[in-house]
Amino acid sequence: MSRTPFIGGNFKCTGTAATLTALVQEFNTNIAGKGYDGCDIVVAPATPYIGLVKGVVRREIGVAAQNCIAKSGAFTGEMSAEQVKDLGLEYVILGHSERRHIFGETHAVISDKVRACLDMGLTVIFCIGETLQEREQNRTAEVCDEQLQSGLTGVPLAMWDKIVIAYEPVWAIGTGKVATPAQAQETIAAVRSWIATKISAPTAASTRIIYGGSVNAKNCASLWAQPDIDGFLVGGASTKPEFVDIVKATTVPKSKL
Repeated sequence: MSRTPFIGGNFKCTGTAATLTALVQEFNTNIAGKGYDGCDIVVAPATPYIGLVKGVVRREIGVAAQNCIAKSGAFTGEMSAEQVKDLGLEYVILGHSERRHIFGETHAVISDKVRACLDMGLTVIFCIGETLQEREQNRTAEVCDEQLQSGLTGVPLAMWDKIVIAYEPVWAIGTGKVATPAQAQETIAAVRSWIATKISAPTAASTRIIYGGSVNAKNCASLWAQPDIDGFLVGGASTKPEFVDIVKATTVPKSKL
């Protein structure tokens, strides 16, 4: 089954109004209207700049929230799924390792967010991945299965088209280290197998599973060549003009690689 490529740029907690305006204008010039209609391209600015980026970016490029909570209320400093929807956004990143490991978000908290966002009609970019210690202990599959089980089990079958899974090994995020194409393919194929077993084979065939972790213009082509990798969630390189090169590489049909 052919799956639409997905390339996400997670700007994290970086940028200013001036630098983000310039960056998005660069993307407008070199991505929007350049024949990349066959893929989904999304950028995720820090919360204070969502409105600015949404106002500058061309419609061919989507805008995501980097995080949210399940419900509105007396939660100082947070943004709810309802508010993400009200801003006119279509996407939200949930379960990122920085939320899990730095801010202590539990499986239960992330699961509640997933349900709330899906109920709002948002597409969830659901992040999973193991630490270096867990990989060295040969626990990659166990850790990813646990994150999938806790976060996505119980999602109605009809909502799975609103889920993009991002495999991001924690040891590769922001470290300059990157999983080899074989390592990324092995884990992502295992994730697809989990979906086939726990959800359904057609859902496994149609769900987009992307890779994240020190992706850049130099290594993206070899990763993209892997049969189960459907795109990327890009961190640092998404705040640079080289994001354009990653988009270009990811839109080359795999049959031509």
